[in-house]
Amino acid sequence: MHGAFTIRTSGQGLYELTDQVADWVTGSGLLTLFVRHTSCSLLIQENADPEVQTDLAAFFHRLVPPTSDPSMAYLTHTYEGPDDMPAHIKAAMLPVSLSIPVENGRMALGTWQGIYLFEHRDRPHQRTVAAHLLRDR
Repeated sequence: MHGAFTIRTSGQGLYELTDQVADWVTGSGLLTLFVRHTSCSLLIQENADPEVQTDLAAFFHRLVPPTSDPSMAYLTHTYEGPDDMPAHIKAAMLPVSLSIPVENGRMALGTWQGIYLFEHRDRPHQRTVAAHLLRDR
């Protein structure tokens, strides 16, 4: 079974798509999600306390600041703005695909786990996450 999810972002941060995916899955098998972009990532992360998402975004912003920061002066890919190359670096450090077991129509996520698109760009974007559910036979 193949599908896709569209996530509209309004800038850097984590955008949960757990409910969209949960509504789509059926049966049992292995779900693969893949983001079709080079400046965002996919994460399974805590979804109970929003401070977790805030802190993750703050950590990665501090770890890889925009190219306008003097510490990033060595970067040469700056054509699309000061957030572009840092977004590519973050996407290289974090997963762009996830594998999640599905049992009886439910993802086998832990109690506090949710699926997130991690947007690394400042501008709003429309992101596409491809989905493939390989069902048990």
